[in-house]
Amino acid sequence: MTKPRWSSQRYPPEGASAADGIRNQLGRPELDLLTILVRESAQNSWDARLPPPAGPVDYRIDMWTVSPAHTRAWRELLLDGAPARAEDFPLRETLRHGPIRVLAVSDRGTRGLGGPTRADDAVGPDRDFVSFVRNIGEPRDAALGGGTYGFGKGIFYLLSKSGTVLVHSRCRTPQGGHETRLIGCTLWRSYVGDGGNGNRRYTGRHWWGNTGEDLVEPLVGREAESIAQRLGLKAFNAEETGTTIVVIDPNLDELEPPEAADYLAETLSWHLWPKMISAVGKPSAMRFSVSCDGIQYPVPDPRETRPLNMFVAAYETMIGSDGSDLHCLKPKQHLGRLGLVKRIMPPLEPTRASRMLDIEDLVHHVCLMRPAELVVTYKAGPKPPSVNQGYAGVFRADEDMDEIYAKAEPPTHDAWHPQSLDRPESTYVQTTFRRIAEAQERLLSLGGVARAGASNVALGAASSLFSGLVGGAWGIGGATAYSKPGSTATHASKADDTEERTKHSTSGQLATKAVPFGTNRSAPDGVGGRGADYTEGQAYTDTTGSSGVPRRRPRVQYVGDPYYDDRGDSSVLIQAFRLPVPGAQRVRIDLAVTVPGTGGRETDPPIGASMPVLIGWEDDEGRLDASEAHIIEGGESVWYAVVRPAPDTMTEIGIKVEAVRTP
Repeated sequence: MTKPRWSSQRYPPEGASAADGIRNQLGRPELDLLTILVRESAQNSWDARLPPPAGPVDYRIDMWTVSPAHTRAWRELLLDGAPARAEDFPLRETLRHGPIRVLAVSDRGTRGLGGPTRADDAVGPDRDFVSFVRNIGEPRDAALGGGTYGFGKGIFYLLSKSGTVLVHSRCRTPQGGHETRLIGCTLWRSYVGDGGNGNRRYTGRHWWGNTGEDLVEPLVGREAESIAQRLGLKAFNAEETGTTIVVIDPNLDELEPPEAADYLAETLSWHLWPKMISAVGKPSAMRFSVSCDGIQYPVPDPRETRPLNMFVAAYETMIGSDGSDLHCLKPKQHLGRLGLVKRIMPPLEPTRASRMLDIEDLVHHVCLMRPAELVVTYKAGPKPPSVNQGYAGVFRADEDMDEIYAKAEPPTHDAWHPQSLDRPESTYVQTTFRRIAEAQERLLSLGGVARAGASNVALGAASSLFSGLVGGAWGIGGATAYSKPGSTATHASKADDTEERTKHSTSGQLATKAVPFGTNRSAPDGVGGRGADYTEGQAYTDTTGSSGVPRRRPRVQYVGDPYYDDRGDSSVLIQAFRLPVPGAQRVRIDLAVTVPGTGGRETDPPIGASMPVLIGWEDDEGRLDASEAHIIEGGESVWYAVVRPAPDTMTEIGIKVEAVRTP
């Protein structure tokens, strides 16, 4: 068995690419390195998928500290033949001092890095190995693939503090068998070093493997499997093909490894959700996992995670009958399909991953993608007039336009730049943006043109809509709260068993407890503690009882303000409350829409307008009763009225309560 060694590339007489220039080919992207790693590596994995009927591509990211059982092998095997100076080859210092941290990106269900191992032999279509290990800037060879010129592989070297990766792959051979390959690669910077016969210039590219007369070849077969085992790398199964790229000493952007794992898992969802969703009878196109030191970090399900569930809904709109085709008229060309959805939604809690995409507390974005259905970017549009309303869109380019949109992308594939194209191609991309903007204006009704049926919009919706058109002042129009929550008042005592509704008051005036669409609400702190004060009713005699013992009248005690919450694919309005008086009591909901500025209430919607609807009564264990009237035993338990609000309105929630007679 030949012991693997490092070999450094000298500048040949005809010249070569310096490592410095290759590292700079990604430019200065706005996204961080971990995000680019997710995007570029997953794109490579998707382009390398096996043809049908193969199953989904398995993609995973694992981080770990090399165990003491394998550390010695790393230091013995990966330093032999390395340049002597640490500034020319920083891996030397990485391996000598402290624990060795690695990050591995793996795919299975892909074809692996097959084909010839020498660039001058790679004349056929099967040249994955030389495209990844040897060559730079090759055009893509996958129809409708995600990549373009292969610059994305540079992210592996940029992420490594020493610029070093190990490439462990298993592929099919032309004879129909399987072959395991293992090679190390370093991309650092050019330098002048001792060439044996005096100083020579080196490109800064280094390879580790079987050193021959003129080229470093990968370890193959049992030799590769034996060395991989000594290094602690996971072996391939007998019929398995794919690739693992091991980044040595990764730059985690000052995050602790568990924090980085969490961030990577969320980033996977934001950038690869189209590959995670499954249709009826079909599995997802890719499966994803993240681990750190043996602990799994769940990748969020886009169908269950807000606001990604809105983009999933927009995608399903786009591929369905409600999607729209976008066209360029001069020159005439079909551009692609667009789907848009608008929803009432609670404000978002921005995360590191969403902030990287400039998505903060409000979604007003369209996800751009090419036919490969990999996220290019989230393009922001006009903000909705209410902070509790958001919209999401998905645009997928037409297959015939794929090359044009691909040419408009930078090396990181995270934008479309029409200015980088000539006409008419630049016109197509510019028109795409204009057509999307026109669709967004129609969705938000921002065109400023009165349309048929405009008078049938509820006044609360109209004022909320027009609030954003008033210059020089801040406000939320129909979303403005005119009542002052936090105190209660009651009607005068009524006869036994008559319904009563607790109302909030402002300056002693009766007003219903309302939450405006557009007010930033959150779940009340300390639910279960003291809520709004309530007034004890006078004692009264239950004439149906056996002794006529005085009893208090039933009352409603609101716990905090109403707040928005997500339930499945929609947002709901929730009012927490108690019935502090003991005994069985029946509750009903009283819902209305408030007309701002008038004190009026709309209980009968205009033609075409919607009204809030009770979804049900929920107890503190999450059990929901959907009946219109529900019997509750009074006490200290907190209950929740769950309501579907009417869009673009101020929704009133009132709760009526009456005692239940007992024989």
